[in-house]
Amino acid sequence: MRSLPEDAPAPQDAPVVARPTPMMEQYIEIKAANPDCLLFYRMGDFYEMFFGDAEVASRALGIALTKRGKHLGDDIPMCGVPIHAADDYLQKLIALGHRVAVCEQLEDPAEAKKRGAKSVVRRDVVRLVTPGTITEETLLDAGRPNWLAALSRLGGGDGPLGLAWIDISTGAFRVGEVALAALPGELSRIEPRELLVPDGLLADAVLAPLLRALPGRNPATAVTPLPRVHFDGASAAERLARFYGVATLDGFGAFTRSELSAAAAALSYVERTQLSARPPLDAPRRETAGAAMAIDAATRSSLEITRTQNGERAGSLFSAVDRTVTGGGARLLAERLSSPLTDTAEIGHRHDAVGWLLAEADRRTALRTDLARAPDIARALSRLALDRGGPRDLGAVAAGLAAAAETAATLDAADAPQEIADARAALVALPETLSATLADALADSLPHLKRDGGFVRPGHRADLDEARALRDESRQVIARLQGTYAEETGIRALKIRHNAVLGWFVETPQAHGEKLLAAPLGSHRFVHRQTMAGAVRFTTPELAELEQKIAGAAERALAIELTVFASLVEAVVAASDVLKQAAAALSTLDVAAALADLAERERWTRPVVDRSLAFRVAGGRHPVVEAALRREAADPFVPNDADLGPPAGEAHGRLVIVTGPNMGGKSTYLRQNALIAVLAQAGSYVPAADAHIGVIDRLFSRVGAADDLARGRSTFMVEMVETAAILNLATERSLVVLDEIGRGTATYDGLSIAWAAIEHLHGANRCRTLFATHYHELTALAGRLARVANATVKVKEWKGDVVFLHEIVPGAADRSYGIQVARLAGLPAPVLARAKAVLARLESAGRTGTPSAALEDLPLFSAPARPTSTPVPPDPALAVLDEIHPDDLTPRAALEALYRLKAARSKSMKRPE
Repeated sequence: MRSLPEDAPAPQDAPVVARPTPMMEQYIEIKAANPDCLLFYRMGDFYEMFFGDAEVASRALGIALTKRGKHLGDDIPMCGVPIHAADDYLQKLIALGHRVAVCEQLEDPAEAKKRGAKSVVRRDVVRLVTPGTITEETLLDAGRPNWLAALSRLGGGDGPLGLAWIDISTGAFRVGEVALAALPGELSRIEPRELLVPDGLLADAVLAPLLRALPGRNPATAVTPLPRVHFDGASAAERLARFYGVATLDGFGAFTRSELSAAAAALSYVERTQLSARPPLDAPRRETAGAAMAIDAATRSSLEITRTQNGERAGSLFSAVDRTVTGGGARLLAERLSSPLTDTAEIGHRHDAVGWLLAEADRRTALRTDLARAPDIARALSRLALDRGGPRDLGAVAAGLAAAAETAATLDAADAPQEIADARAALVALPETLSATLADALADSLPHLKRDGGFVRPGHRADLDEARALRDESRQVIARLQGTYAEETGIRALKIRHNAVLGWFVETPQAHGEKLLAAPLGSHRFVHRQTMAGAVRFTTPELAELEQKIAGAAERALAIELTVFASLVEAVVAASDVLKQAAAALSTLDVAAALADLAERERWTRPVVDRSLAFRVAGGRHPVVEAALRREAADPFVPNDADLGPPAGEAHGRLVIVTGPNMGGKSTYLRQNALIAVLAQAGSYVPAADAHIGVIDRLFSRVGAADDLARGRSTFMVEMVETAAILNLATERSLVVLDEIGRGTATYDGLSIAWAAIEHLHGANRCRTLFATHYHELTALAGRLARVANATVKVKEWKGDVVFLHEIVPGAADRSYGIQVARLAGLPAPVLARAKAVLARLESAGRTGTPSAALEDLPLFSAPARPTSTPVPPDPALAVLDEIHPDDLTPRAALEALYRLKAARSKSMKRPE
């Protein structure tokens, strides 16, 4: 079929389809290359989005959806966001899990016009913004890392998975192997913002449900599937070596194939999203199994170590102990709490640092003052290396270098412990020349963007000062030149003027101009331009050169500043290794000083941490609850002791059964001892009068009730799954904290499960355990099992009420006081009375027969009926109000209507009830 010429008219019965404009053709081409991203298409001062992207973004951002032209006969949906507010909109999109391709103008529109009136400005994607690859200060939380993780599985079966995680905002790069069963716990520890997985894993029967649950967690993790080629284990080592410019990875350590596969996938994704930019990543560091206390996801949620079960920092252990003054320090503290150490020597080094700063109060105060002036060097360095930084990032590096020098001087002490001495050595190693260069070049007040200019200090570059003078003081420069010419020629009436035709010129009266014209050629520098009636106009080489300089002074000044900026960035990036070491040293010092300050203010003590199986806490307190009580000016926290170490003549730790009423403090007691263990092995002092902790390899906490309806698990099923994990994985070095096991099913079933679980923990796991329960029958096990002991919450009864003393003492409770607690909760009096009657029957049945038999002849409960409401007759005032039409009322009529309303209301008030 022969096509019509392009200029032929369309047939009358054929629809006219407009061709896309050149700009829209460019958009469609760029969008086709980035189909899985929302395309931020730069048009002047806005990022525009079209078609489906516009519809998605308008809903996500709550902005107006408009139209721009037509495509294939249909209106083109469009929405846009201003450039100056783009970060705020990016933050919303990233938080919702979207990926954004940022398309910038790569040339000036004036350059495009030189190619033709209809030429399109060259544009292309300069970066892909994803949840795991953001670096902007406004999009990041200063106190939290922003991890991009990759998960790899080579082959099949139950072998370990490779896991790599990168924070491109700081350059941190970690790898490790993780068993499938431990994967949820590892992801809960790392909390990646984005997880890369081979697309085949999305169909895996075991992993798929876990991966589908990640975007719904709090905090959410965006799951990004990638083609399996990114995880190719055969080429992984070569790809990593090529990125770091080395021939072999041997200098970085030994890695497994699955670790290399995950690391290479994460690295290729970083290269893909950053395009030509290269972040300053550290060499991958392998985290070995067993180096940190293993804490599964359920335990982290139960203990609320870094965030509460609602996903918030407030109310967590981290929020209660955080006294850091830098973003890097806050991130390091959260990491230490999430990954308590098992190496007693390293734990001791951390305690030594805290203890030294605790004793050196004046030095600690000066140190914290110095640190408070230190910006986030690591993140500023990353932005500069990615060509995404601005003058303030250079200023952050300069301020960080100055703070580092002051900190090093503050810590100049011969008796400093190893961690302090190592940190100071990293600060002393910083190049003084870089600090001097930045201080000499940068102005005191810095703009956010380099294109704004004004960030180079006056006097740093003579040509820049000249360009600025021409830009800002052109009139003064012209006036000075005019004075020079007037003095040289002796013509007091000489003026330098400007018009749109000649530009700048020298003008003299006619008589003086004729004298200048009559002078011998070459005897002066005045060149004739124009003769006017009564005036003669000249130019000079100096004036012509000055005119050119004035015309481009602003552009030239900015170009010089950008050259200075580029040279400063090059110098900073060249020193990236020592700068990152200094940033890590400042964070370490911040954490040590913060923990020392906390220990002094809260009366915390240094724990003994060794390789024994001891667990003895004297006067232990719950750090979060104690802080909350202090904020509310409530009664002080009641400290309690705990001893789970081996009894005399035994080789393994105790199992203590804790009984007592609800609200008596059992759960708080359980959690506080687990948190004391976390703090001790994280390198902190602990909220106790004294503590001796034998290193704990795994921490398990089953406290509270929760369901998992999305995976078809009831509350009791979740309880049993978590209990099964404890019974299968706990070792003699573990600490287990269990509360109310078996309460989610029938009484006898639950009691049987709890009884068997205690016997297994005692005989098979042989771990240190706190087991809280309302099954008082379990206390009998203390007389049957050698390492089982009883403890109870002390209470008093006063005039029918129960008073909670929150004190844990040896012994067993004989009652749970549930009805008294129900009364405090506000249950109706008839319900409480009936409950007491039923309880009396059941307690007597425990001595004479079965509970079911005792309740057979119990009289039926006849609760008093609630009073019924009687219908209320209509109010006469409302009838009067319905007859009033406000728009038709005159002032007099309005006054009369008001009197009628008042009379009707008075009548309704006198009606009998």
